[in-house]
Amino acid sequence: MDLNRLEWLARRQEAAVDPDRMIVDPHHHLWDGHQWRGALGTYLAPELLEDLTGSHNVVKTVFVDCMSNYDTGCAEHMKPVGETRFVAGQADWLDVAGGPTIAGIVSHADLMLSDAVEEVLAAHDAAGGGRFRGIRHATGWDASDDVHNSHSNPFEHMMGTEEFRAGARRLAAMGFSFDAWLYHPQLPELAALAEAVPELTIVLNHLGGPLRIGPYRRDGDRVRAGWRASMRLVAGCGNVVLKVGGIGMDMYYGTGWTNRDEPPGSEEVAAHWGDDVRFCIDTFGPDRCMFESNFPVDRQTLPYPVLWNALQIMAAGYSDAEQEDLFSGTATRIYRLS
Repeated sequence: MDLNRLEWLARRQEAAVDPDRMIVDPHHHLWDGHQWRGALGTYLAPELLEDLTGSHNVVKTVFVDCMSNYDTGCAEHMKPVGETRFVAGQADWLDVAGGPTIAGIVSHADLMLSDAVEEVLAAHDAAGGGRFRGIRHATGWDASDDVHNSHSNPFEHMMGTEEFRAGARRLAAMGFSFDAWLYHPQLPELAALAEAVPELTIVLNHLGGPLRIGPYRRDGDRVRAGWRASMRLVAGCGNVVLKVGGIGMDMYYGTGWTNRDEPPGSEEVAAHWGDDVRFCIDTFGPDRCMFESNFPVDRQTLPYPVLWNALQIMAAGYSDAEQEDLFSGTATRIYRLS
């Protein structure tokens, strides 16, 4: 999937629907010459700054793990600490440039280390310059060969193992949060983890991964009904909050937008996703939802202004206070950014 079709993205130009609405973007990545599913490119602080200041009122961001600049000169379990050190440097560059700050860093640590994950978490915290907030251990796994399993090489039912749960307890005890990226058939497993470790704050990524590829492309109504039932189950766990985004990921959600002559406009994006996004907000509540960009991954289909415009359109029916939660308040509170 090509994330770098900049000329193609430029074919869709939009001004901000609400340029004054304060936004905290709680999910983006950074990489330099990074290869992700065949996509080569650079997305560092200067590229991020261009997106953050190009249309909407983005004031802070949170970086989320993507295997960038791992430390290759240390033990395997400690390699992800290099990513935190790298992002802290990028954050310092943005601060000097006077742009929106990377206020939080979510890196990776292997929760299968059980209690021994404490060493990795302490090293992340030391490397983060006060910005480290938690980890993501992606567990996306599916039996279908049409579904690409997560970059951290998960296995079936990983979240249900005692080792993983012990690591999660250690994470919570140290005051850090857990970002969860998985696919919708795994949502009941996440609910079980949330119930087993109620002291852990869990941030569920990308609408809970409602797949629309491979075997999930057929009988969309049944798949959506199953996803919604599982999302209600997860929402019943008060320690889980939801990232509402990832809506440009054609390789998982099968929108077909990557094959167009130009990107879709925000009205079309809002029409496509509106019912499901509002279902999520109404099920979890605005104070447990945060809008996200997932850039540059989502730019495989959407320019940055189009993405935020679509979210602003979808949120138009909520009160000003509820929109404040969705666009900045929930992310600020959960990631302790104030």
